Amino acid sequence: MRKLLFPIVIILGTIAIVSRLFYLQVVDDSFLAKSENNAIKISYEYPERGYIFDRNKKLLVANQPSYDIMVIPREVKNIDTLEFCKILDITKEDFITKIEKAKVYSPRLPSLFLAQLSKREFAAFQEKARHYKGFYIQKRNLRDYQVDYAANVFGYIRQINEQELERRPYYKSGELIGIRGVEQAYEEDLRGVRGVKYIQKDKFNKEIGSFKNGIFDTLAVKGKDLTITIDGELQKYGEELMIRKRGGIVAIEPKTGEILALVTAPSYDPSLLVGRDRSKNYMAIDSIPGKPFFDKVLQGQFAPGSPFKILTGLIGLQEEVIDTHTSFPCSHGFYYARGAFMKCHDAGSWNLHPALAKSCNTYFAQTFMRIINKYPTPAQGVDAWYSHLKSFGLDNYMGYDLPSGQKGSIPNAEFYKKWFPNGGWKSTTIISNSIGQGEVVMTPMQLANVMCAVANEGYYYTPHIIKNIEGKEIDKSFIQRKQTTIDRQHFRPIIEGLAEVYLTGTARRLQIPEINICGKTGTVENFVNIDGERVKMVDHSVFLAFAPKEDPKIVIAVFIENGGFGATWAGPIASLMIEKYLKGEITRTDLAKRMLEGDLNDNYILVDKAIKQKEQRDRLARLEKERKEKLNSNKRK
Repeated sequence: MRKLLFPIVIILGTIAIVSRLFYLQVVDDSFLAKSENNAIKISYEYPERGYIFDRNKKLLVANQPSYDIMVIPREVKNIDTLEFCKILDITKEDFITKIEKAKVYSPRLPSLFLAQLSKREFAAFQEKARHYKGFYIQKRNLRDYQVDYAANVFGYIRQINEQELERRPYYKSGELIGIRGVEQAYEEDLRGVRGVKYIQKDKFNKEIGSFKNGIFDTLAVKGKDLTITIDGELQKYGEELMIRKRGGIVAIEPKTGEILALVTAPSYDPSLLVGRDRSKNYMAIDSIPGKPFFDKVLQGQFAPGSPFKILTGLIGLQEEVIDTHTSFPCSHGFYYARGAFMKCHDAGSWNLHPALAKSCNTYFAQTFMRIINKYPTPAQGVDAWYSHLKSFGLDNYMGYDLPSGQKGSIPNAEFYKKWFPNGGWKSTTIISNSIGQGEVVMTPMQLANVMCAVANEGYYYTPHIIKNIEGKEIDKSFIQRKQTTIDRQHFRPIIEGLAEVYLTGTARRLQIPEINICGKTGTVENFVNIDGERVKMVDHSVFLAFAPKEDPKIVIAVFIENGGFGATWAGPIASLMIEKYLKGEITRTDLAKRMLEGDLNDNYILVDKAIKQKEQRDRLARLEKERKEKLNSNKRK
């Protein structure tokens, strides 16, 4: 029996292999349809990309037809190259380069030769297409923007590059893909599914009909339409207010986490990134000072300044180191260590409400010291403080559905142990954190989310841009409450203090008739390096607010680079945005005119100089590194 075992295994294995080959070659010929067999031509039909609507069903992004020239290098024979180049307004060198690139992709498969023909080029080429063997027209859809705002929200579409092709097997050379914004975040929903047709050719390379009567053909499936949470009119108004300024605005509906406006400045018209001039326009936009492609709300990381006092107050109440009656004397500041004085712009003895209204540094610095000193060691105190902040979504990516973003930074005990390896640090060493000026770094989106938690008295929803996807549910994580570690009863005292900011405090000149607002001004110190010297620039202007006080419908965070006091630029812009959203009109026309016409460009001259110097230093350092690497490589040889 043992002698027969090996022959039996060989015979059974042979039968299995032969059976499989028979099935693949005779019974199942689907692989034949997908091969590069010269007798089969594969033709793709590209679906219409999904439309994008705002929360009020206003159409923001539609489509327009576009025509690309595709090439199958192996089939290019006996064409008048000079005539071909003249029609398409390209040089012979361009022609050769594009053909060689197509050959690298595949000599037998279609490859993009020239994208997005103009109407003249399309008409001229179509008229003589029969003379240009190996070339054919492929119809696609480009974006047709119905508005000239929200470029950072939409993102854009462009041809997929070679690196992306390796990672994304669904796509073919020359296909379009979403980059940044909603286009990237919801690419798989928006793109749809392309259709495929297999066309039989005879030995003379002429098309003779569908392969296997079209049993392998598939129809294109249109992309899903999206409704996003943005209020188009509010977004437009926000961008108008930010002309000739740099910074960002984010408005959120606190009870849902839906983003009502997401403004970054400077911005650009999204239609500039459509058509044959897309690459040229991209380079022009990218060279604009202020970085239009850098979303200041999602990617900008800054010291939060005085709005951080809201969190210091909440943690102080939760840790029971203060209550609403606790007060601290302030003489335009206080000495917190021998010879160390923290300045404050007011004098008096304040409890929580007026301390918030007047933005008293002394009050919140003293509160911070009590939080840290409550515990046996500064490390335990800092970690308790850190744990509360973490529950507001800080020191982490927010989890929203836009592809770009930064996590900010909140220091914990481990951070300070590395910074002070020999120990010796304590609450007074890190006291600047109390007023949002120390090692604390946040994005404007995180600031807005903190205010959502305050408006909701203890919870928030992950900020998100999607409201509805045609025929599909949105991510369930967007409708799940996130609870902070602060008990609900501690939020009312903070809310009353924030209301006092508008009534008697730093924002008292920004009141809106018939709307009770809760807010907090912020003035953030700002330094740049110029000619090797650390130079103090005009402070950043910050403002957080929600309204109405008793039934919040909008939270807003405004960050104006080099804008000075929080009530100078960020505060007025925030109040105008709130009025626009809640009342649908602006009653304070003089204030609106001043904000719309305001120009801060002079404040950015030195900033741009510092940026250019840094870019030059980085470039020289990179060249020096490359030189050394090349030198070492030559030595090894």
